[in-house]
Amino acid sequence: MTDAALVGIILIVGMFGLMALGVSVSISIGLPSAVALLLLLGPDQGIFTAAQKIFNGIDNFALLAIPFFVLAGAIMNQGGIATRLINLAKVMVGRMPGALAQTNTLANMLFGSISGSALAGAAAVGSSMAPSQRKDGYDMRFAAAANVASAPAGMLIPPSNVLIVYSLVSQASVGALFLAGYIPGILWGAACMLIIWLYSRKRPELRGSSRPSLRTGLLVLWQAVPSLMLIVVVIGGIVFGYFTPTEGAAVAVIYATVLSLVYRTVTVKDFPKILLQGTRTSSVVIFLIALSSIMSYAMTFSGIPRLVGNWMTEFTDSKIVFLLLMALILLIIGIPLDATPAVLIFTPIFLPIAIEYGIHPVHLGIMMVFNMSIAVISPPSAPVLFVGAKVANVPVEQVIAKLMPFFLSLIAMLLIIQFVPVLTMWLPEQAGLIFP
Repeated sequence: MTDAALVGIILIVGMFGLMALGVSVSISIGLPSAVALLLLLGPDQGIFTAAQKIFNGIDNFALLAIPFFVLAGAIMNQGGIATRLINLAKVMVGRMPGALAQTNTLANMLFGSISGSALAGAAAVGSSMAPSQRKDGYDMRFAAAANVASAPAGMLIPPSNVLIVYSLVSQASVGALFLAGYIPGILWGAACMLIIWLYSRKRPELRGSSRPSLRTGLLVLWQAVPSLMLIVVVIGGIVFGYFTPTEGAAVAVIYATVLSLVYRTVTVKDFPKILLQGTRTSSVVIFLIALSSIMSYAMTFSGIPRLVGNWMTEFTDSKIVFLLLMALILLIIGIPLDATPAVLIFTPIFLPIAIEYGIHPVHLGIMMVFNMSIAVISPPSAPVLFVGAKVANVPVEQVIAKLMPFFLSLIAMLLIIQFVPVLTMWLPEQAGLIFP
């Protein structure tokens, strides 16, 4: 048996076996990977290499952007910024069929553009919208499904932690990836809003209230502008080179802190709790990155990426078939795996093949993150699905049926993103970050 076959069996059986036993994703990835290195390199060298890869996997200045962005999101969540974004969304879509569900979707997009987290959006926006939706007679199964389906837009609309991780593996420009995520992220939200419109157009009781006055609309916009300016300051600064992603994330923390103190929604006494929340979330992500680095090295050392690449190029010389195969693999593997380790593990496999087919690394990154964004709402192990069901106080299995139309529309949108690269590449090309 070749090294690649042996390592592949150990990783697949070990990872999925441990997950089936309820072991955390991090340990399920790291333990079989360490065992594979012990068999490949021997006990002494294997242990040393595994420890080295854990350290090297997180010994990167750019990774500091992740805990900073997570902390900024925690501050904004505690600071009532979600409420201001929800009020702005109500003004913008308050007359559409299914107005509250439409508001939920738009608010998730706005909140995601600041926090970069699908889970944070589903929790913060969903818990704020659920009482109003229940009061207005919404089917809470559908309301939860709309919240769950729209929350991952924050993984595409910058700042996005997953895109930062992809940039480290692929060496693609973070600024280019951030700009490339806007149109796909907006299209994600538009696909969800279309499903809500189709569901609600024959239900007049779900139509929104009367159009707000101009004064009310301007007041709501004025209250939301300081929050929205965070996007301009941070993303604009990163894209146009005024500061690095890590520096931009630190600016986001300072901005969110000052804004929350000005709003008087956060006091100095609240910061220990906020810091603890941000630390817990960040530690999970960083630990995943560290242990995923062992698996990535074990696969590379045994030659698995090269073998998979050879198999795919022998199986087909069609770019279309390659993209469809990649999407299928990522959708399946993304159900048990978190987006961060999936990107770390599969980027070295797919990136060389994509370059051979003439696919730009930035386009590949957006396609991969779009795939993984669908995976985080795909049952049975979808974390966003469980959070969305919990805040709506409905059983998960009842939400799944209502989620299916959203799921199918997002699959269709994924295919559009894959086969119409201009939707991804246009903004970074216009900004001069990449060249056609």
